[in-house]
Amino acid sequence: MLNPTKLASKNFLSSLDISVEELFHILEIAKNFKNQDFTIELKNKVLGLIFDKSSTRTRVSFQVAMSRLGGTTIDLNPTTSQIGRGEPIRDTARVLSRYCDVLAIRTFKQSDLEEYAKWSSKPVINALTDLEHPCQALADFMTIKEEFIDFENVVLTFIGDGNNVANSLILFGALLGIEVRIACPKGYEPNNLLINRALKIYKNKSLLKITNDPVTAVQGANVLYTDVWSSMGEENQQQEKDKDFLGFTIDKNLVLNADKDAIILHCLPAYRDKEITDEVIESKKSRIFEQAENRMHAQQALLSCLLL
Repeated sequence: MLNPTKLASKNFLSSLDISVEELFHILEIAKNFKNQDFTIELKNKVLGLIFDKSSTRTRVSFQVAMSRLGGTTIDLNPTTSQIGRGEPIRDTARVLSRYCDVLAIRTFKQSDLEEYAKWSSKPVINALTDLEHPCQALADFMTIKEEFIDFENVVLTFIGDGNNVANSLILFGALLGIEVRIACPKGYEPNNLLINRALKIYKNKSLLKITNDPVTAVQGANVLYTDVWSSMGEENQQQEKDKDFLGFTIDKNLVLNADKDAIILHCLPAYRDKEITDEVIESKKSRIFEQAENRMHAQQALLSCLLL
């Protein structure tokens, strides 16, 4: 029986905070949890959630994952705690480290997350920032592995805004050495810093492709992935982005250009018939709700490896 082993890094702030071996280990542990092959008791362990942004899947999946490990969760809503009144991060982090065993933080700036990690004596997990969404990527690659057994010859195409989700897909793609294609309108490409980090990891740099042509990007792809065009905090840009992203909808015609056995992913929530059609979401190719379920299993595995 495979059991969790301690991660080399105390924190999980970025997809690059784990090695490829640790990534495979987490995915294997997650599979065992999902198949109910074993249970782990982390009685008396406490997870603190600090969410500056709204959440459904991330919040609930972390809470349920911690409950299944035998621990408890404290939801620290900034609007009802001193965090929202401007208490310095260094003060909050040092105090919560004495109450909680691990912190999962969803915030805007990656630098704020890193500040929590600097002052916290307990592990800090990136539950989403504007730069990365590594916990989502864990579930994404778990879902891909379930479908294709391994990552050999898998081509992953992300269509939409080069946002935090795209950034984390690129970084994990580099670790795994799989072909990642990002198709987005001009001006919406992924973060250049993270692209350069990924290219330093890729043995074959041609496996990372950034394009403005969605039809070219999906040719022969095994996985088609999209996200909302306007993320949280970008509501005032919605009308402009809706115009800029015309032609970047995953619909049945675009899917026809992909591999015949291609699957569809979306990290949700989805604006049906905008970035993806209702027909595609409900099609036999969709693995969107398996992907959502896998958030819980992947995070349960991550927590178990961090809390050993």
